[in-house]
Amino acid sequence: MAEKLELISKCIRTFQDFPTKGIPFKDICPILKDPKALTAVTDLFEEHVRQNYPEVDLIVGLDARGFLFGPLLAQRLGIGFAPIRKKGKLPGPTLSVAYSLEYAKAEAEMQEDAVSLGQKVLIIDDLLATGGTLYAACELVKQQRATVLGCLVVVELKYLNGSDKLKPTSVFSLIQY
Repeated sequence: MAEKLELISKCIRTFQDFPTKGIPFKDICPILKDPKALTAVTDLFEEHVRQNYPEVDLIVGLDARGFLFGPLLAQRLGIGFAPIRKKGKLPGPTLSVAYSLEYAKAEAEMQEDAVSLGQKVLIIDDLLATGGTLYAACELVKQQRATVLGCLVVVELKYLNGSDKLKPTSVFSLIQY
């Protein structure tokens, strides 16, 4: 496990002042270029889910980087994947929730039939900062009367206390800053 975490950590780079001044952006794109690092992320998420959430029915991924890891994990687990997108990107009837980021405001949407009543869901994204995006995702899943078992992220910026906003929902992160 330590070897896999080290490999993942080495692939994360920081860009200062992106997308706005004062934001140290954690870029996970090099993970995607390295098949061993991408496999390590998927392996560690799969191991965590199998040990802690054997009852999970569905993985929900956040636009856009949750789409990179969520389908891989869902496939490994033999369950479905559903997307949460930025407002206006999904066809058909949708539900939406407005939220704040550390540097902007946004709105997230999910198709009304993406999650079924009573399903047990894990939500995945690349990064947890202030918690706004994951909080909105949790609210969307709850609006559909499903259960959020927890959230999974590759990177967590602990100093921004985003996991506090999500309580009592648990957050599992591979790398913390």
